[in-house]
Order: sequence, then C-alpha cells, then structure tokens
Amino acid sequence: MNDTASVTAASQRPAPIVTRERAAVALLFFLNGMVMGAWAPKIPFFSQALGLTESMLGLMLFVFGVGSLVMMPIAGMQIARFGSRQVVQITTLLYIPTIVFITLVDSVWSGAIAIFLFGGLTGAMDVAMNVNAVEVERQMRRSIMSSCHAFWSLGGLFGAATGGTLIATVGVMGHVLLLAGLAVLLFLVARPMILADAPHPSEEPVRARLPLTPLPWLIGLIALFCMVPEGTVLDWSALYLRNELNAPTEISGFAFAAFSLTMAACRFAGDFVRDRFGGVKTLRVCGVLATIGLLIAGRSDSVALALVGFAIAGIGISNMVPIAFSAAGNIPGLVPGVGLSVVTTMGYSGILFAPSLIGFVAEHTTLSTVYTAIPALLLVVLALSHLARYADRVAAT
Repeated sequence: MNDTASVTAASQRPAPIVTRERAAVALLFFLNGMVMGAWAPKIPFFSQALGLTESMLGLMLFVFGVGSLVMMPIAGMQIARFGSRQVVQITTLLYIPTIVFITLVDSVWSGAIAIFLFGGLTGAMDVAMNVNAVEVERQMRRSIMSSCHAFWSLGGLFGAATGGTLIATVGVMGHVLLLAGLAVLLFLVARPMILADAPHPSEEPVRARLPLTPLPWLIGLIALFCMVPEGTVLDWSALYLRNELNAPTEISGFAFAAFSLTMAACRFAGDFVRDRFGGVKTLRVCGVLATIGLLIAGRSDSVALALVGFAIAGIGISNMVPIAFSAAGNIPGLVPGVGLSVVTTMGYSGILFAPSLIGFVAEHTTLSTVYTAIPALLLVVLALSHLARYADRVAAT
C-alpha cells in the first residue's frame, strides 16, 4: 500500500524545471519571434522595392493580418487530426522560406501573395507552438507558457536589433539568407526534442470544428482585451510622448522600450508566480497593475511619469495572455488545438486591427484620452478572470 502511494505521488510530482521538450518549444518561440523581429527593419526596403505609398503599405500589412486570421483556425483543426508536433514541424519548414520569398518579389501582386503567406504561416506556427507548450505543461505538471512568450520576446529583440546592422553590412538578401540559415539551424536543434503529443483522430468531427459553447470565446475575449493595450503601446506610444508630452525624438521610443523590457522580464518570473498563486489571482493582480500603469501614462503631464506608467503596464500585461492561452488549451471536452486557435485568432486581432481604429479615435480626441479609456477593457478582463482557473488544470492533469 505504501509502495503504491509512493509511486502515485512520484507520478504526480512536477518534472524538473528544464526538460528536452521544454527546451524545444522555447527554441520554436525564439525562432518565430526572431523572424518577426527581423521583418521590422525589412519593411522600408519591401515598400521601396514595390514602390508602395504609405496607404498601400498599410493595406499590405492588413493582408498580413488577414493571412494570420485565416490560417489560425485551419491550423487548430489540423492539430486536432495530427497532433501539434507534426503541424509545428510542417508550419516551421514552410514559414522560414516565406521571409526569403518576400525579399524576391518584384510586383505588388506577388508582394501581396508573399505577405499573405508570411502572415498565414506566422499565425499557423503560432497556434501549433502554443498547443505544444500546453502539452509540455501537462507533461511537466508545471507552468511554462509565460517563459515561452518571454523567449518569443527575446527572439523579437534579437531579430530587430541585428537586422538593421546586417542589412547595412551584407545587404537585404545577405541578411535574409543569414536569417533563414540561423532559423533552419534552430529548427534542426529543436526538432528531435519536440514533444510528440497524441492527435485526436477518434474524436467526433464536431469537436474539431469551431466550438459553439461560449467558454473558448469568453477566454478569447480576455486575450483580445489584453492584446489591444499591447498593440496600442506598440503603435502609438512614441507619438503620444512626442506630440502630446513634447518629448524629443530620441526619447519617444523609450515608452515601448520600457513596456517591452518589463513585460519580457516578468514573463520569465510568470510561471513561478502562477504555480505559486494560481491563474485567477495572477490574472487579477496583473489586470490591476496594467490598469494603474495605463492610467498613470494617460494622465501624466511629464515624460518621466509616463515612462513609469508604461513600465508598470508592461508588468501587468506580461502574464495575462499566457494565462489565457493556457486556459484555452485546457478547456474540458475541447480539443486543445481548437480552443487555442479561437483564442489566438481573437487575441491577435487586437494587435492587428485595433491600432488603426484607435488612430481614428485619437484623431478626434487625444492619445491621452485613449490611454485613459483603454483600462475599461481590462475591467472586462477582471470580470472574466474566474475563467483563468482552467489554466490551473495543468497541475491537475
């Protein structure tokens, strides 16, 4: 009896902090973020090569978003059939060449096709690696989602920081070939360690379609209302500092820097915090911090205080989306890939489309008003925060 109890307790004990499967999914997040970060300094060259006006470039970036939103649900359904390991391998192998394809285009139509594929495969890989992270969480019986998103942030910083220097040194094509080569190398290192999760071929077909139950859509609303503030800081904080707080140009970028640095740092601590206090409490504290930070930034009359506000907002926003993603992957009776595809699609639409709507609002009011009003969305998140309890099923499965 005692031996049986000991074996049961050992089987329920969390795995070591670092495993091969955790390292693999972290590398995939870093790879995805690195390619996305490297895309940012390439955008002016892409626009120049095709002779795009600012409005045409805006439409191209919209096509990127459409590609992501189209492919995310499809990826979720394929994960239900084949498992996340197979889908993440295929999407990664298709994702890497698209950054080369974008560099080779010579017309608006080929550019639109390339950027649609780039956006679509970015979204498909994103769903697959998030589902794989959920499966690794289940295997390890501990939270890892926040640190995975931290590795995505590090990859983005690395890709963006090295991109401009490499383009200036070896040219646009040299940069993209080095980038693709490094991405392939990272994939080859990760591939043998990727967790081979079980597909769900025996599930009824209806369970692999878009769900009719409200639960994943409500969790998706949490992700959406957490990512709208992130997109607003990304696209509008520099203009806010420069135009409304009279910050010099060299200081205006510090708003997003303060936000992203605190967000990345707190994501590395987020898994420990969530395991210690639970998803519901963590989400609520993060929501309150994000609300306070955005209100400070929006009501500030000085650049320094606004930067403090954005830094606090980064701390708050840091672990809200990872908790929503973990909850989506652990909804009872729903295939993980389907739940996550709904939540990621809704969440990323906040970053892709909300900033343009906010620009329209800001044109008729002020960005100060925008940053003061955005916390109203976080009040909805707080009202739905009890749904974060599904993220805690990681330790119970």
